[in-house]
Amino acid sequence: MKYKDTYQAWMCHDFDHHKNLKITEVILTPPLEDEVLVKVAAFSPGFPDLLMVNGKYQLRPEVPFTPCMEFAGTIEGLGPQAKHYSIGQRVMGTVRYGSAAEFVTVKESDCFPIPEKFNFFEAASFLVAYKTAYVALISRGEVSEGETVLIHGASGGVGLAALQLAKHLGAKTIATVSSEEKAELLSNHIVSDVLVCPEGGFKDEVNSITHGVGADVVFDPVGGNVFDESTKCIAPFGRLLVVGFASGRIATVATNHMLIKQYSVVGVRAGEFGRIDHARGKEVMSGLLNMAEQGVFKPHIHDVRNFKDLILALDVIANREVVGRVVIDALS
Repeated sequence: MKYKDTYQAWMCHDFDHHKNLKITEVILTPPLEDEVLVKVAAFSPGFPDLLMVNGKYQLRPEVPFTPCMEFAGTIEGLGPQAKHYSIGQRVMGTVRYGSAAEFVTVKESDCFPIPEKFNFFEAASFLVAYKTAYVALISRGEVSEGETVLIHGASGGVGLAALQLAKHLGAKTIATVSSEEKAELLSNHIVSDVLVCPEGGFKDEVNSITHGVGADVVFDPVGGNVFDESTKCIAPFGRLLVVGFASGRIATVATNHMLIKQYSVVGVRAGEFGRIDHARGKEVMSGLLNMAEQGVFKPHIHDVRNFKDLILALDVIANREVVGRVVIDALS
């Protein structure tokens, strides 16, 4: 196949501020070995992408680099050893960075067929959030039917994914959000006890809802004060899942309190989970994609922006205004 010479990609030249990202013309090279070339139809910026371009993420790529992890599109080219996909096939995938572009070249093992029920926008916002929820609640949290799951940051893409999965597993859910507007949308989206607590203050309500027992599992992508308060409303033998630090403060826990109440603090890093344990990583993806095909999951799209509007999309994420995910239409 003859490839075009160049394509457009967003580039981060310095770890200073996302407003300094620029669209750049990049030379397009054919895929090698087991790589595939994907014409990006949509990509979905997230909070980790915002942290990365601002130099606050645990991974700091060499600059310049193209940001964003998630993409969906069609196969445009195949490396000589790529055997599992065909030209024109719809795929979704993740990379550590590189999706904010008209084309992305990835290993074919980093791509997955798009479920029939998903359009490109839903596919581009599915893998990171729902894989995080799956690893957290199933692989690490071992949530079982009838347990109570407290989900913080529940209006975000990861929080909504966790809510949907917890409900599917037969758990009772308690969701915390930062505003009445988010609570109203969340109540329309999924049945749950929704607590509005922009500055904390949820432990008494959680303990009341659970009749003084506390939540069996806490899903915490926020950290900081939210983590601290969660230790005061977790059930004996509970699991406090550390998913992220959106608050900006990394919390600590008193181990004597853990001992007395006999709860566990469990780290969750979904991408690294599969890299460390390949067999269990494959099990996660198999289970996740099977659920998607069955219609268990429905990513919520907050807004769709044009390719040139990535900075505006990151602004909305930075301002904590997103319910679900913002998606970039790469074909616009």
